[in-house]
This record gives sequence, C-alpha cells and structure tokens, in this order.
Amino acid sequence: MGGLPTQKSSALALPGLQKNQESAKTTPAPESKPKKKICCACPETKKLRDECIVEHGEEACAKWIEAHRICLRAEGFNV
Repeated sequence: MGGLPTQKSSALALPGLQKNQESAKTTPAPESKPKKKICCACPETKKLRDECIVEHGEEACAKWIEAHRICLRAEGFNV
C-alpha cells in the first residue's frame, strides 16, 4: 500500500485547527454584555424603587435605589 501517509496530512490540518481554537479563546464572551434593555431589567426592584419615590420622595428611598442598582449591575449594566 503506497498511499499517502496519514500522519503528515493530519499534522498539516492541525495548525489551522489550532488557529481557529485560539481565535475562539481570545474572543470575549458575549455574556459580559447585558442580555436585556435596561428598561426591562430588574422589574421587581424597579417597581419597589419607583413606588417608594412617588410616595416618600427620593431621599427616603436610598435603600431601594441601591437595591435596583445592584440588580442592574448583576445583569451586566454599568451603573
């Protein structure tokens, strides 16, 4: 059997494959970007924050405002 050596052909294919794998590793993960619009993220804390501000004023609702900011940050927003 005088066919082509299989090791050389697979060795030639590996460098190209390795380059594709390396570029996939260096590409930033899309998970770092928010998956939702900021207006649609954290509806629970947004509702509590908004109701508190309407009823008591912004100064009295610092804990709800901060809770909403923490939730937004957890969703990937930079606030």
